[in-house]
Amino acid sequence: MIELKRISKTFERKGIKNEALKNIDLTINKGDIFGVIGYSGAGKSTLVRLVNFLERPTEGEVWIEGQPLHKYSPSKLREVKKTIGMVFQHFNLLETKTVFQNVAIPLILSKENKDIIKKRVTELLEFVGLSDKMTSYPSELSGGQKQRVGIARALASNPKILLCDEATSALDPQTTQSILQLLKKINREYHITIMIITHEMSVIKEVCNRVAVMEQGSIVEQGSVLEVFGHPKHETSRKFVKTVIHNTLTDSMKKTLLEEKQNHHDSKLFKIELVGDLASKPIINELIQNYQVNVNILFANTVDIQETALVILYIRLNGGVKKVGEAVRYLEGLGIRVEEASV
Repeated sequence: MIELKRISKTFERKGIKNEALKNIDLTINKGDIFGVIGYSGAGKSTLVRLVNFLERPTEGEVWIEGQPLHKYSPSKLREVKKTIGMVFQHFNLLETKTVFQNVAIPLILSKENKDIIKKRVTELLEFVGLSDKMTSYPSELSGGQKQRVGIARALASNPKILLCDEATSALDPQTTQSILQLLKKINREYHITIMIITHEMSVIKEVCNRVAVMEQGSIVEQGSVLEVFGHPKHETSRKFVKTVIHNTLTDSMKKTLLEEKQNHHDSKLFKIELVGDLASKPIINELIQNYQVNVNILFANTVDIQETALVILYIRLNGGVKKVGEAVRYLEGLGIRVEEASV
């Protein structure tokens, strides 16, 4: 659906060059809700602006539905851009226009007739829950309502892709949840592919199925949300994950383990991850009964990601090298990620 191939972007001002993006390769599949996360200055907003050619890459190519944007004529590019809606952090509504008029803007610019405009805008305002605000002005709306207007406007041209640049950053947590649920509804009912730019891991956790982590203009990690949350490989990813999931031993526990280590020479410490149905199975009980190992659960945390349970456990296994090895192989045979941990 969206392919970024070897993308680099350099800005130059007063003779000073700033490399905002460095050799980016990214594929977003049809139907994805794809999140791009990074700290301020990581290059997220520049990246999303390349998808609809608000910015053009210095190097590399942007492909939409199997076609390279740089080869399109200006008129063809304008047609393609109509299939890509965009939602902004600060709403970008016209204060002198009513809610109805703001949503109708893309249709007016496309010179649709009045009947089509009225029908489409009415449908969209009902879809986003603002039928009663049709004649209101932006100044009369809450932040969440303004963003719903922005989303309805972005949907007016029946886009195939919806780009959201920090769409919830200006909203309180409760309103953010309602907007994220609306985005999931759009993806599910309109089958629109969504790309979300954010610096909040809670947004990724709530709605995205895949994620890319950015740092200093590069993608340092990408994969399914379950993979990245359960087993982040890059330090930046680990920092983001820690904001929503407690997945490491506390300092006090580490200190206790170090003090006890001399009394448990034949024991080993493991981090294990149980995903989905495995989270509800009596795994620990089976270890004790079938492999004659002592199991000490030192840490446990459960979190739901996209309606899938992820359980993270730190366990200490004691029972000799052979039995511990057999227990680990049993866990791995079930498809459980097992990692020997250190303190």
